[in-house]
Amino acid sequence: MSSPAYQPDNIFAKILRGEMPCYKVFEDDVALAFMDIMPRGEGHTLVIPKTPARGLLDMPADALGPYMQRVQTVAAAAKAAMKADGLTIQQFNETAGGQVVFHLHFHILPRWDGVALKPPGTMGDKAALEANAARIRAAL
Repeated sequence: MSSPAYQPDNIFAKILRGEMPCYKVFEDDVALAFMDIMPRGEGHTLVIPKTPARGLLDMPADALGPYMQRVQTVAAAAKAAMKADGLTIQQFNETAGGQVVFHLHFHILPRWDGVALKPPGTMGDKAALEANAARIRAAL
């Protein structure tokens, strides 16, 4: 069973078009990385492809490799910038899989030993989001 069609009015498509703001970490012709405004931890970053894809299974195979290289690059920078002990990298597909925004994206979550993730749904502090974005940009 195939997934529903990509909807170009999703929030991440609007961010890509510049219709919505973001705390930008990285951008090139393949991907955009920005801070999650409801972070589950310090340095929680999202990496989205510029190719319109609803989820991982919808991403054209020839675009997946270059996109994953950007995910890896941003993940390494987030880990270094935040002086994290490790990373949690999450990607959800469709409602049953936990996806909320239907544009392919990876969550990069720096992690520290003994520090739990925050529950979802709390807006982050704007100054902290910008400061963390600047730290990760500097590590790229």
